[in-house]
Amino acid sequence: MLKTYFPILVFAFLGLTVGGVFAMLNHLIGPKKPARPTSASRRQAEPYESGIPVEPMKNFRFGVSFYLLAMLFILFDIEVVFLYPVGVIMRGASSVFVLGELVTFVVLLMLAFVYVWRKGALDWK
Repeated sequence: MLKTYFPILVFAFLGLTVGGVFAMLNHLIGPKKPARPTSASRRQAEPYESGIPVEPMKNFRFGVSFYLLAMLFILFDIEVVFLYPVGVIMRGASSVFVLGELVTFVVLLMLAFVYVWRKGALDWK
C-alpha cells in the first residue's frame, strides 16, 4: 500500500522543501523595510497613473461593474477552456455527432456573449 502512495509523498516532500528553501532565502537575502521613511519610499506611496492610492483607505470599495466584469471574464474563460477536451476528443473521433455538439456549444457561447454585450454589462461605468 505504501508503494502506491510513495510518489505522492515524494512529490509533497519536494514541494514543501522547495517552498521552505525559497521562503528562507527570501527572508535572508530579500529587501528589508527601512527603519524610517526615505524619499524613495515616500515617492512609492504616491498614487500611480491610475490615480488609485497604493495603500487604499479602510472604506475604499470597488464598483459593482468591476465585479460584474470579473465574473463574466471568469465565466467565459472557463467555457472556452472546455473547448480543449472537445478538440482532443474530435481528433480521435470520426463522428459527426461530436462536431454537432461542438458547434452547438460555440453557438450558445456566442449567443450568451452577444446577450451580455447588448445588455451593456461589458461597458465600464
